[in-house]
Amino acid sequence: MASPDALINLTNQFLIAMPGMADSTFSGTVVYMCEHNERGALGLVINRPIDIDLATLFDKIDLKREIHPLAEQSVYYGGPVQTERGFVLHEPMLMDKGETDESAYASTMTIPGGLEMTTSKDVLEALSTGAGPRRVLITLGYSSWGEGQLESELAENAWL
Repeated sequence: MASPDALINLTNQFLIAMPGMADSTFSGTVVYMCEHNERGALGLVINRPIDIDLATLFDKIDLKREIHPLAEQSVYYGGPVQTERGFVLHEPMLMDKGETDESAYASTMTIPGGLEMTTSKDVLEALSTGAGPRRVLITLGYSSWGEGQLESELAENAWL
């Protein structure tokens, strides 16, 4: 039996804000947890679209759009941290160098369970030409908790 002080690893899990959550930033949200360890946690809100679609985002960062299927896809509010920066949650895209498990993109976090989260522009460049991952969720900003902060919120029943 695990000790009560043992860290619960919420990586590759969803946090659902309880109806009584007072924090307006997270009220009504679902957060996909990209990383959770003894130092803290990082996640992306996945259910709060903003008024920007992928075509508009590409225009804002001067990427030529050569594809149309993803152009109308919504961009989401990922959380209150670094809202000017993009975070792309996507299926794994490995380099074409044989047996390597290295991601095809720079600044990529591999999430145990089968996803990657990339913060570099190269994934957006690949998407704009149709060469990128097919299944993506793009957010502006991310959610973060410091050491022990998320565990405290869980103990207060703020999240399910």
